[in-house]
Amino acid sequence: MGGTLWKIAGRTVDLSQRAMIMGVLNITPDSFSDAGEFFTTEKAVEQGKRMAAEGAQIIDVGGESTRPGAEAVSVDEELGRVLPVITQLHESVSAFISIDTSKASVAREALQAGATIINDVTGGRADPEMMALAAESGAALIIMHMQGTPRTMQAAPHYEDVVTEVTNFFRQQYKRALEYGVDAMAIAFDPGIGFGKTVEHNLSLLAHLERLRVQERPLVVGVSRKSSLGKMIGSNAMEDRLAPTIAFSALLRERGANVLRVHDVKENVAALRVTEALLETAK
Repeated sequence: MGGTLWKIAGRTVDLSQRAMIMGVLNITPDSFSDAGEFFTTEKAVEQGKRMAAEGAQIIDVGGESTRPGAEAVSVDEELGRVLPVITQLHESVSAFISIDTSKASVAREALQAGATIINDVTGGRADPEMMALAAESGAALIIMHMQGTPRTMQAAPHYEDVVTEVTNFFRQQYKRALEYGVDAMAIAFDPGIGFGKTVEHNLSLLAHLERLRVQERPLVVGVSRKSSLGKMIGSNAMEDRLAPTIAFSALLRERGANVLRVHDVKENVAALRVTEALLETAK
């Protein structure tokens, strides 16, 4: 992973020896992975605290589902879901808090409530104010690649060369972010596994992670509970996706992933730590 550093809220985090686990906290009634289990503020805060206690260094709070076919929600609805949770988690956990949104107005209020990372699934394309906000606030910014929109992205994903096209998108958005004044050290990239990609596209991206890296910036990868895992193992059951997720967390860490975005924190932290013990010994 080289000497990868990531600046979050003025703190420089060294990701060269230890990757970070980002716990997914969906406050939506229609999340693909947990069926609205944490839709109330109280349950969401409890789950956020549990993930932090289990070793998540980032809690990624989202109030709008980005599953395939998902409908958009209003700014007010999204804010009503995420702000109380971010406010309470900011007061009770030491983990960084990330706001998973493509709306700058939501991100702005989330940052004021205690979030320090903006995780934008559109990579700064949906809202022209997002990159300006990242620059002005000093927040860390995760630029993700998605083909299409959540409503349409899995209809018929097509690429001539998925690895080259995603890398070019990263380079283009990196240049754009710098033009807006975003601190280069605050930027990270996410190839958007499952966001407008077939199983084959996902595997190509994961097999060539280092080709996706731009300017030594961190790579954030989320494969946890994705439907492509089910397709690979021939099962539709959500509970069957845990073992493949853990396997990928270990393998992708070895292949250069710096941040692993997961639902099951405890198991993936354990996989990461034994992998890193082996990598350290192998030096």
